[in-house]
Amino acid sequence: MIGFYNYTVILTYLSLVSSIIGIMLACGLCGGEPRPTYAIICLMISGLCDMFDGKIARTKKDRTDDEKKFGIQIDSLCDAICFGVLPAVIGYSVGLNSWVDMPVLALFPLCAVIRLAYFNVTEESRQKKTAEVRKVYEGLPVTSVSLILPLLYSFHKDIGDCFPAVYGGAMLLIAIAFITRVKVKKPSMKTMFVFIGIGVLEFIWLMYKTKNK
Repeated sequence: MIGFYNYTVILTYLSLVSSIIGIMLACGLCGGEPRPTYAIICLMISGLCDMFDGKIARTKKDRTDDEKKFGIQIDSLCDAICFGVLPAVIGYSVGLNSWVDMPVLALFPLCAVIRLAYFNVTEESRQKKTAEVRKVYEGLPVTSVSLILPLLYSFHKDIGDCFPAVYGGAMLLIAIAFITRVKVKKPSMKTMFVFIGIGVLEFIWLMYKTKNK
């Protein structure tokens, strides 16, 4: 079989599987009706997996150059689906389904792909010059949507009929942030655990709002 198969890509593949399930749930392919709440949970799971896949990959010290390049490529390809396509499909499932919404739904994954491709190019060049871990990102990391959008979605009942427009507006702003030359410091391990704590609180809040709708 072609490809590289070792433990360094397991979380990346799990992230992709979670998002594919999320897409099916958002499209109503599981149970006959759209389930955006469960799709949002799948987005959060993908974000959790992505948070640690790079660190796990770096524990394998004997990776070849081809394995490193494969890791970069497969991570970005999966991220394009997890944090580019899935949020757009969720947007469609919550009400962004008219022709005027299509540009936003198309722009979001497009900007995500542009940012990921740019990262691949710059990361490959950087790794040729130094073995140090990247400390700063350029552009809003696409994985940030796994925290931003679930938090926004948890208020969809409170926002009411205006929620599709709010979600669409958030998607537009996030898409622009993906390709804006803004410097974002790479989170430390301590910060990542803070993000996990935030994610857990978001999940609890989301479940509470869902049960008390």
